[in-house]
Amino acid sequence: MNKYTITAIILSLGIVAAAAIAGSAFKNRNFSDNTILVTGLGTKTFTSDLITWSGRFTQTDYELKVAYEGLESNRNTIREYLISKGIPEDQIIFSAVNTYKRTNYSTDEYGRSREVFAGYELSQSVSIESKEVEKIEALSRNITEIINRGIEFNSSPPNYFYTKLAEVKHEMIADATKDAKLRAERIADNAGAELGKLKSARTGVIQITAPNSNEEYSYGGTFNTYSKEKEASITIRLEYMVKN
Repeated sequence: MNKYTITAIILSLGIVAAAAIAGSAFKNRNFSDNTILVTGLGTKTFTSDLITWSGRFTQTDYELKVAYEGLESNRNTIREYLISKGIPEDQIIFSAVNTYKRTNYSTDEYGRSREVFAGYELSQSVSIESKEVEKIEALSRNITEIINRGIEFNSSPPNYFYTKLAEVKHEMIADATKDAKLRAERIADNAGAELGKLKSARTGVIQITAPNSNEEYSYGGTFNTYSKEKEASITIRLEYMVKN
């Protein structure tokens, strides 16, 4: 066997080896260190079962004592109104009174600006937390009944919450895990490999938004409170061993 024949044999073996390596690389293009990473998604929709609502009322007078007496009268009127609407008295929470000394600016005949006392403004807030969501919703919409009684009252939009969120989260994690495993099995099967043991799992943060909204997800998690109907989602990242 001459040197040309030996060289041809070596080149042929090299080509075969290169083809085998390339084929192996193609087969394992989805895997890194014999593992596969997949992300699964779990979602749930639910209706809030807890509502909070608050409003703020004010009273102004040049005499602090008179202003306070007026605010106290307003507070009693508001309490009586809420109780008449079926709100238990122990759910009606009034905050501490805030006192603000109001001033205006005026200019004298020489064009000099000076500060002028304009009276005391006293304010207080009232808040309710209840599981009777529909009742508090109706109350917040009809709060003009308080204004019609001569009270300067500003109502805030209700906030909605869900008290069984921990249960929902567990269900979503289970669904996300199933979804991720199914993805891993399909990838391994398509690559001609077999899924091995679970190596690691990492759960993402929960995202709660209004259904069919354009709310953006947050790195730290999103928690929508303005919508009674909610949609929650969570991701889970699984790493599996792969048997070639």
